[in-house]
Amino acid sequence: MKRNRLRKERLAERDLLKVSLRRNKSEQIQTRLLEQPVFVHAKHLFIYVHFRSEVETLALIEHCLAARKIVSVPVTLRKESRLLAVQITDPATQLKPGCFGILEPTEKQIVRATIDPTKINAVLVPGSVFDPGGGRLGYGGGYYDRFLTQNAPQARRIGLAYALQMIEQVPMEAHDQYMDIIITEQQAYTCRTLEKEI
Repeated sequence: MKRNRLRKERLAERDLLKVSLRRNKSEQIQTRLLEQPVFVHAKHLFIYVHFRSEVETLALIEHCLAARKIVSVPVTLRKESRLLAVQITDPATQLKPGCFGILEPTEKQIVRATIDPTKINAVLVPGSVFDPGGGRLGYGGGYYDRFLTQNAPQARRIGLAYALQMIEQVPMEAHDQYMDIIITEQQAYTCRTLEKEI
């Protein structure tokens, strides 16, 4: 299937990036992101915690906390095939390896700080393949597609990707969700009309 092949090819290419180069590109992406009004105005951000070769987000999370923004991160509920949003204030003590080995909030943090996702202003979304029109292929589980439609439909969708993950057009399916903005180390793509300010 074309989608699976695309996903596999781009992730393999992404995995080949040296750690130092990934970090450098991630810093450039963060710099571009911090210039975006939709990000600047967001008071509550839902930010993925990077895993393996994804665009790195831990420094971004620290930056947002220092700027007094509310930050929540995902907890993957595999049995229910959905994401939970849990607020964190100290990544160093409140995150531990969870589902798939991804850093997630501790059980204690989940109990005391699970938040209402309708309060989220912007969701930072990882993925395998993106296009300039906002198309996105995730990793095949549909977790973010469901979260964006069922839990946080009001939130702006911001895709973070390396330029090598961009293609001309993603073969989208009915359940796939479009991004409002995609940020790479080379440029920011405004994909959908951002009519209303946060």
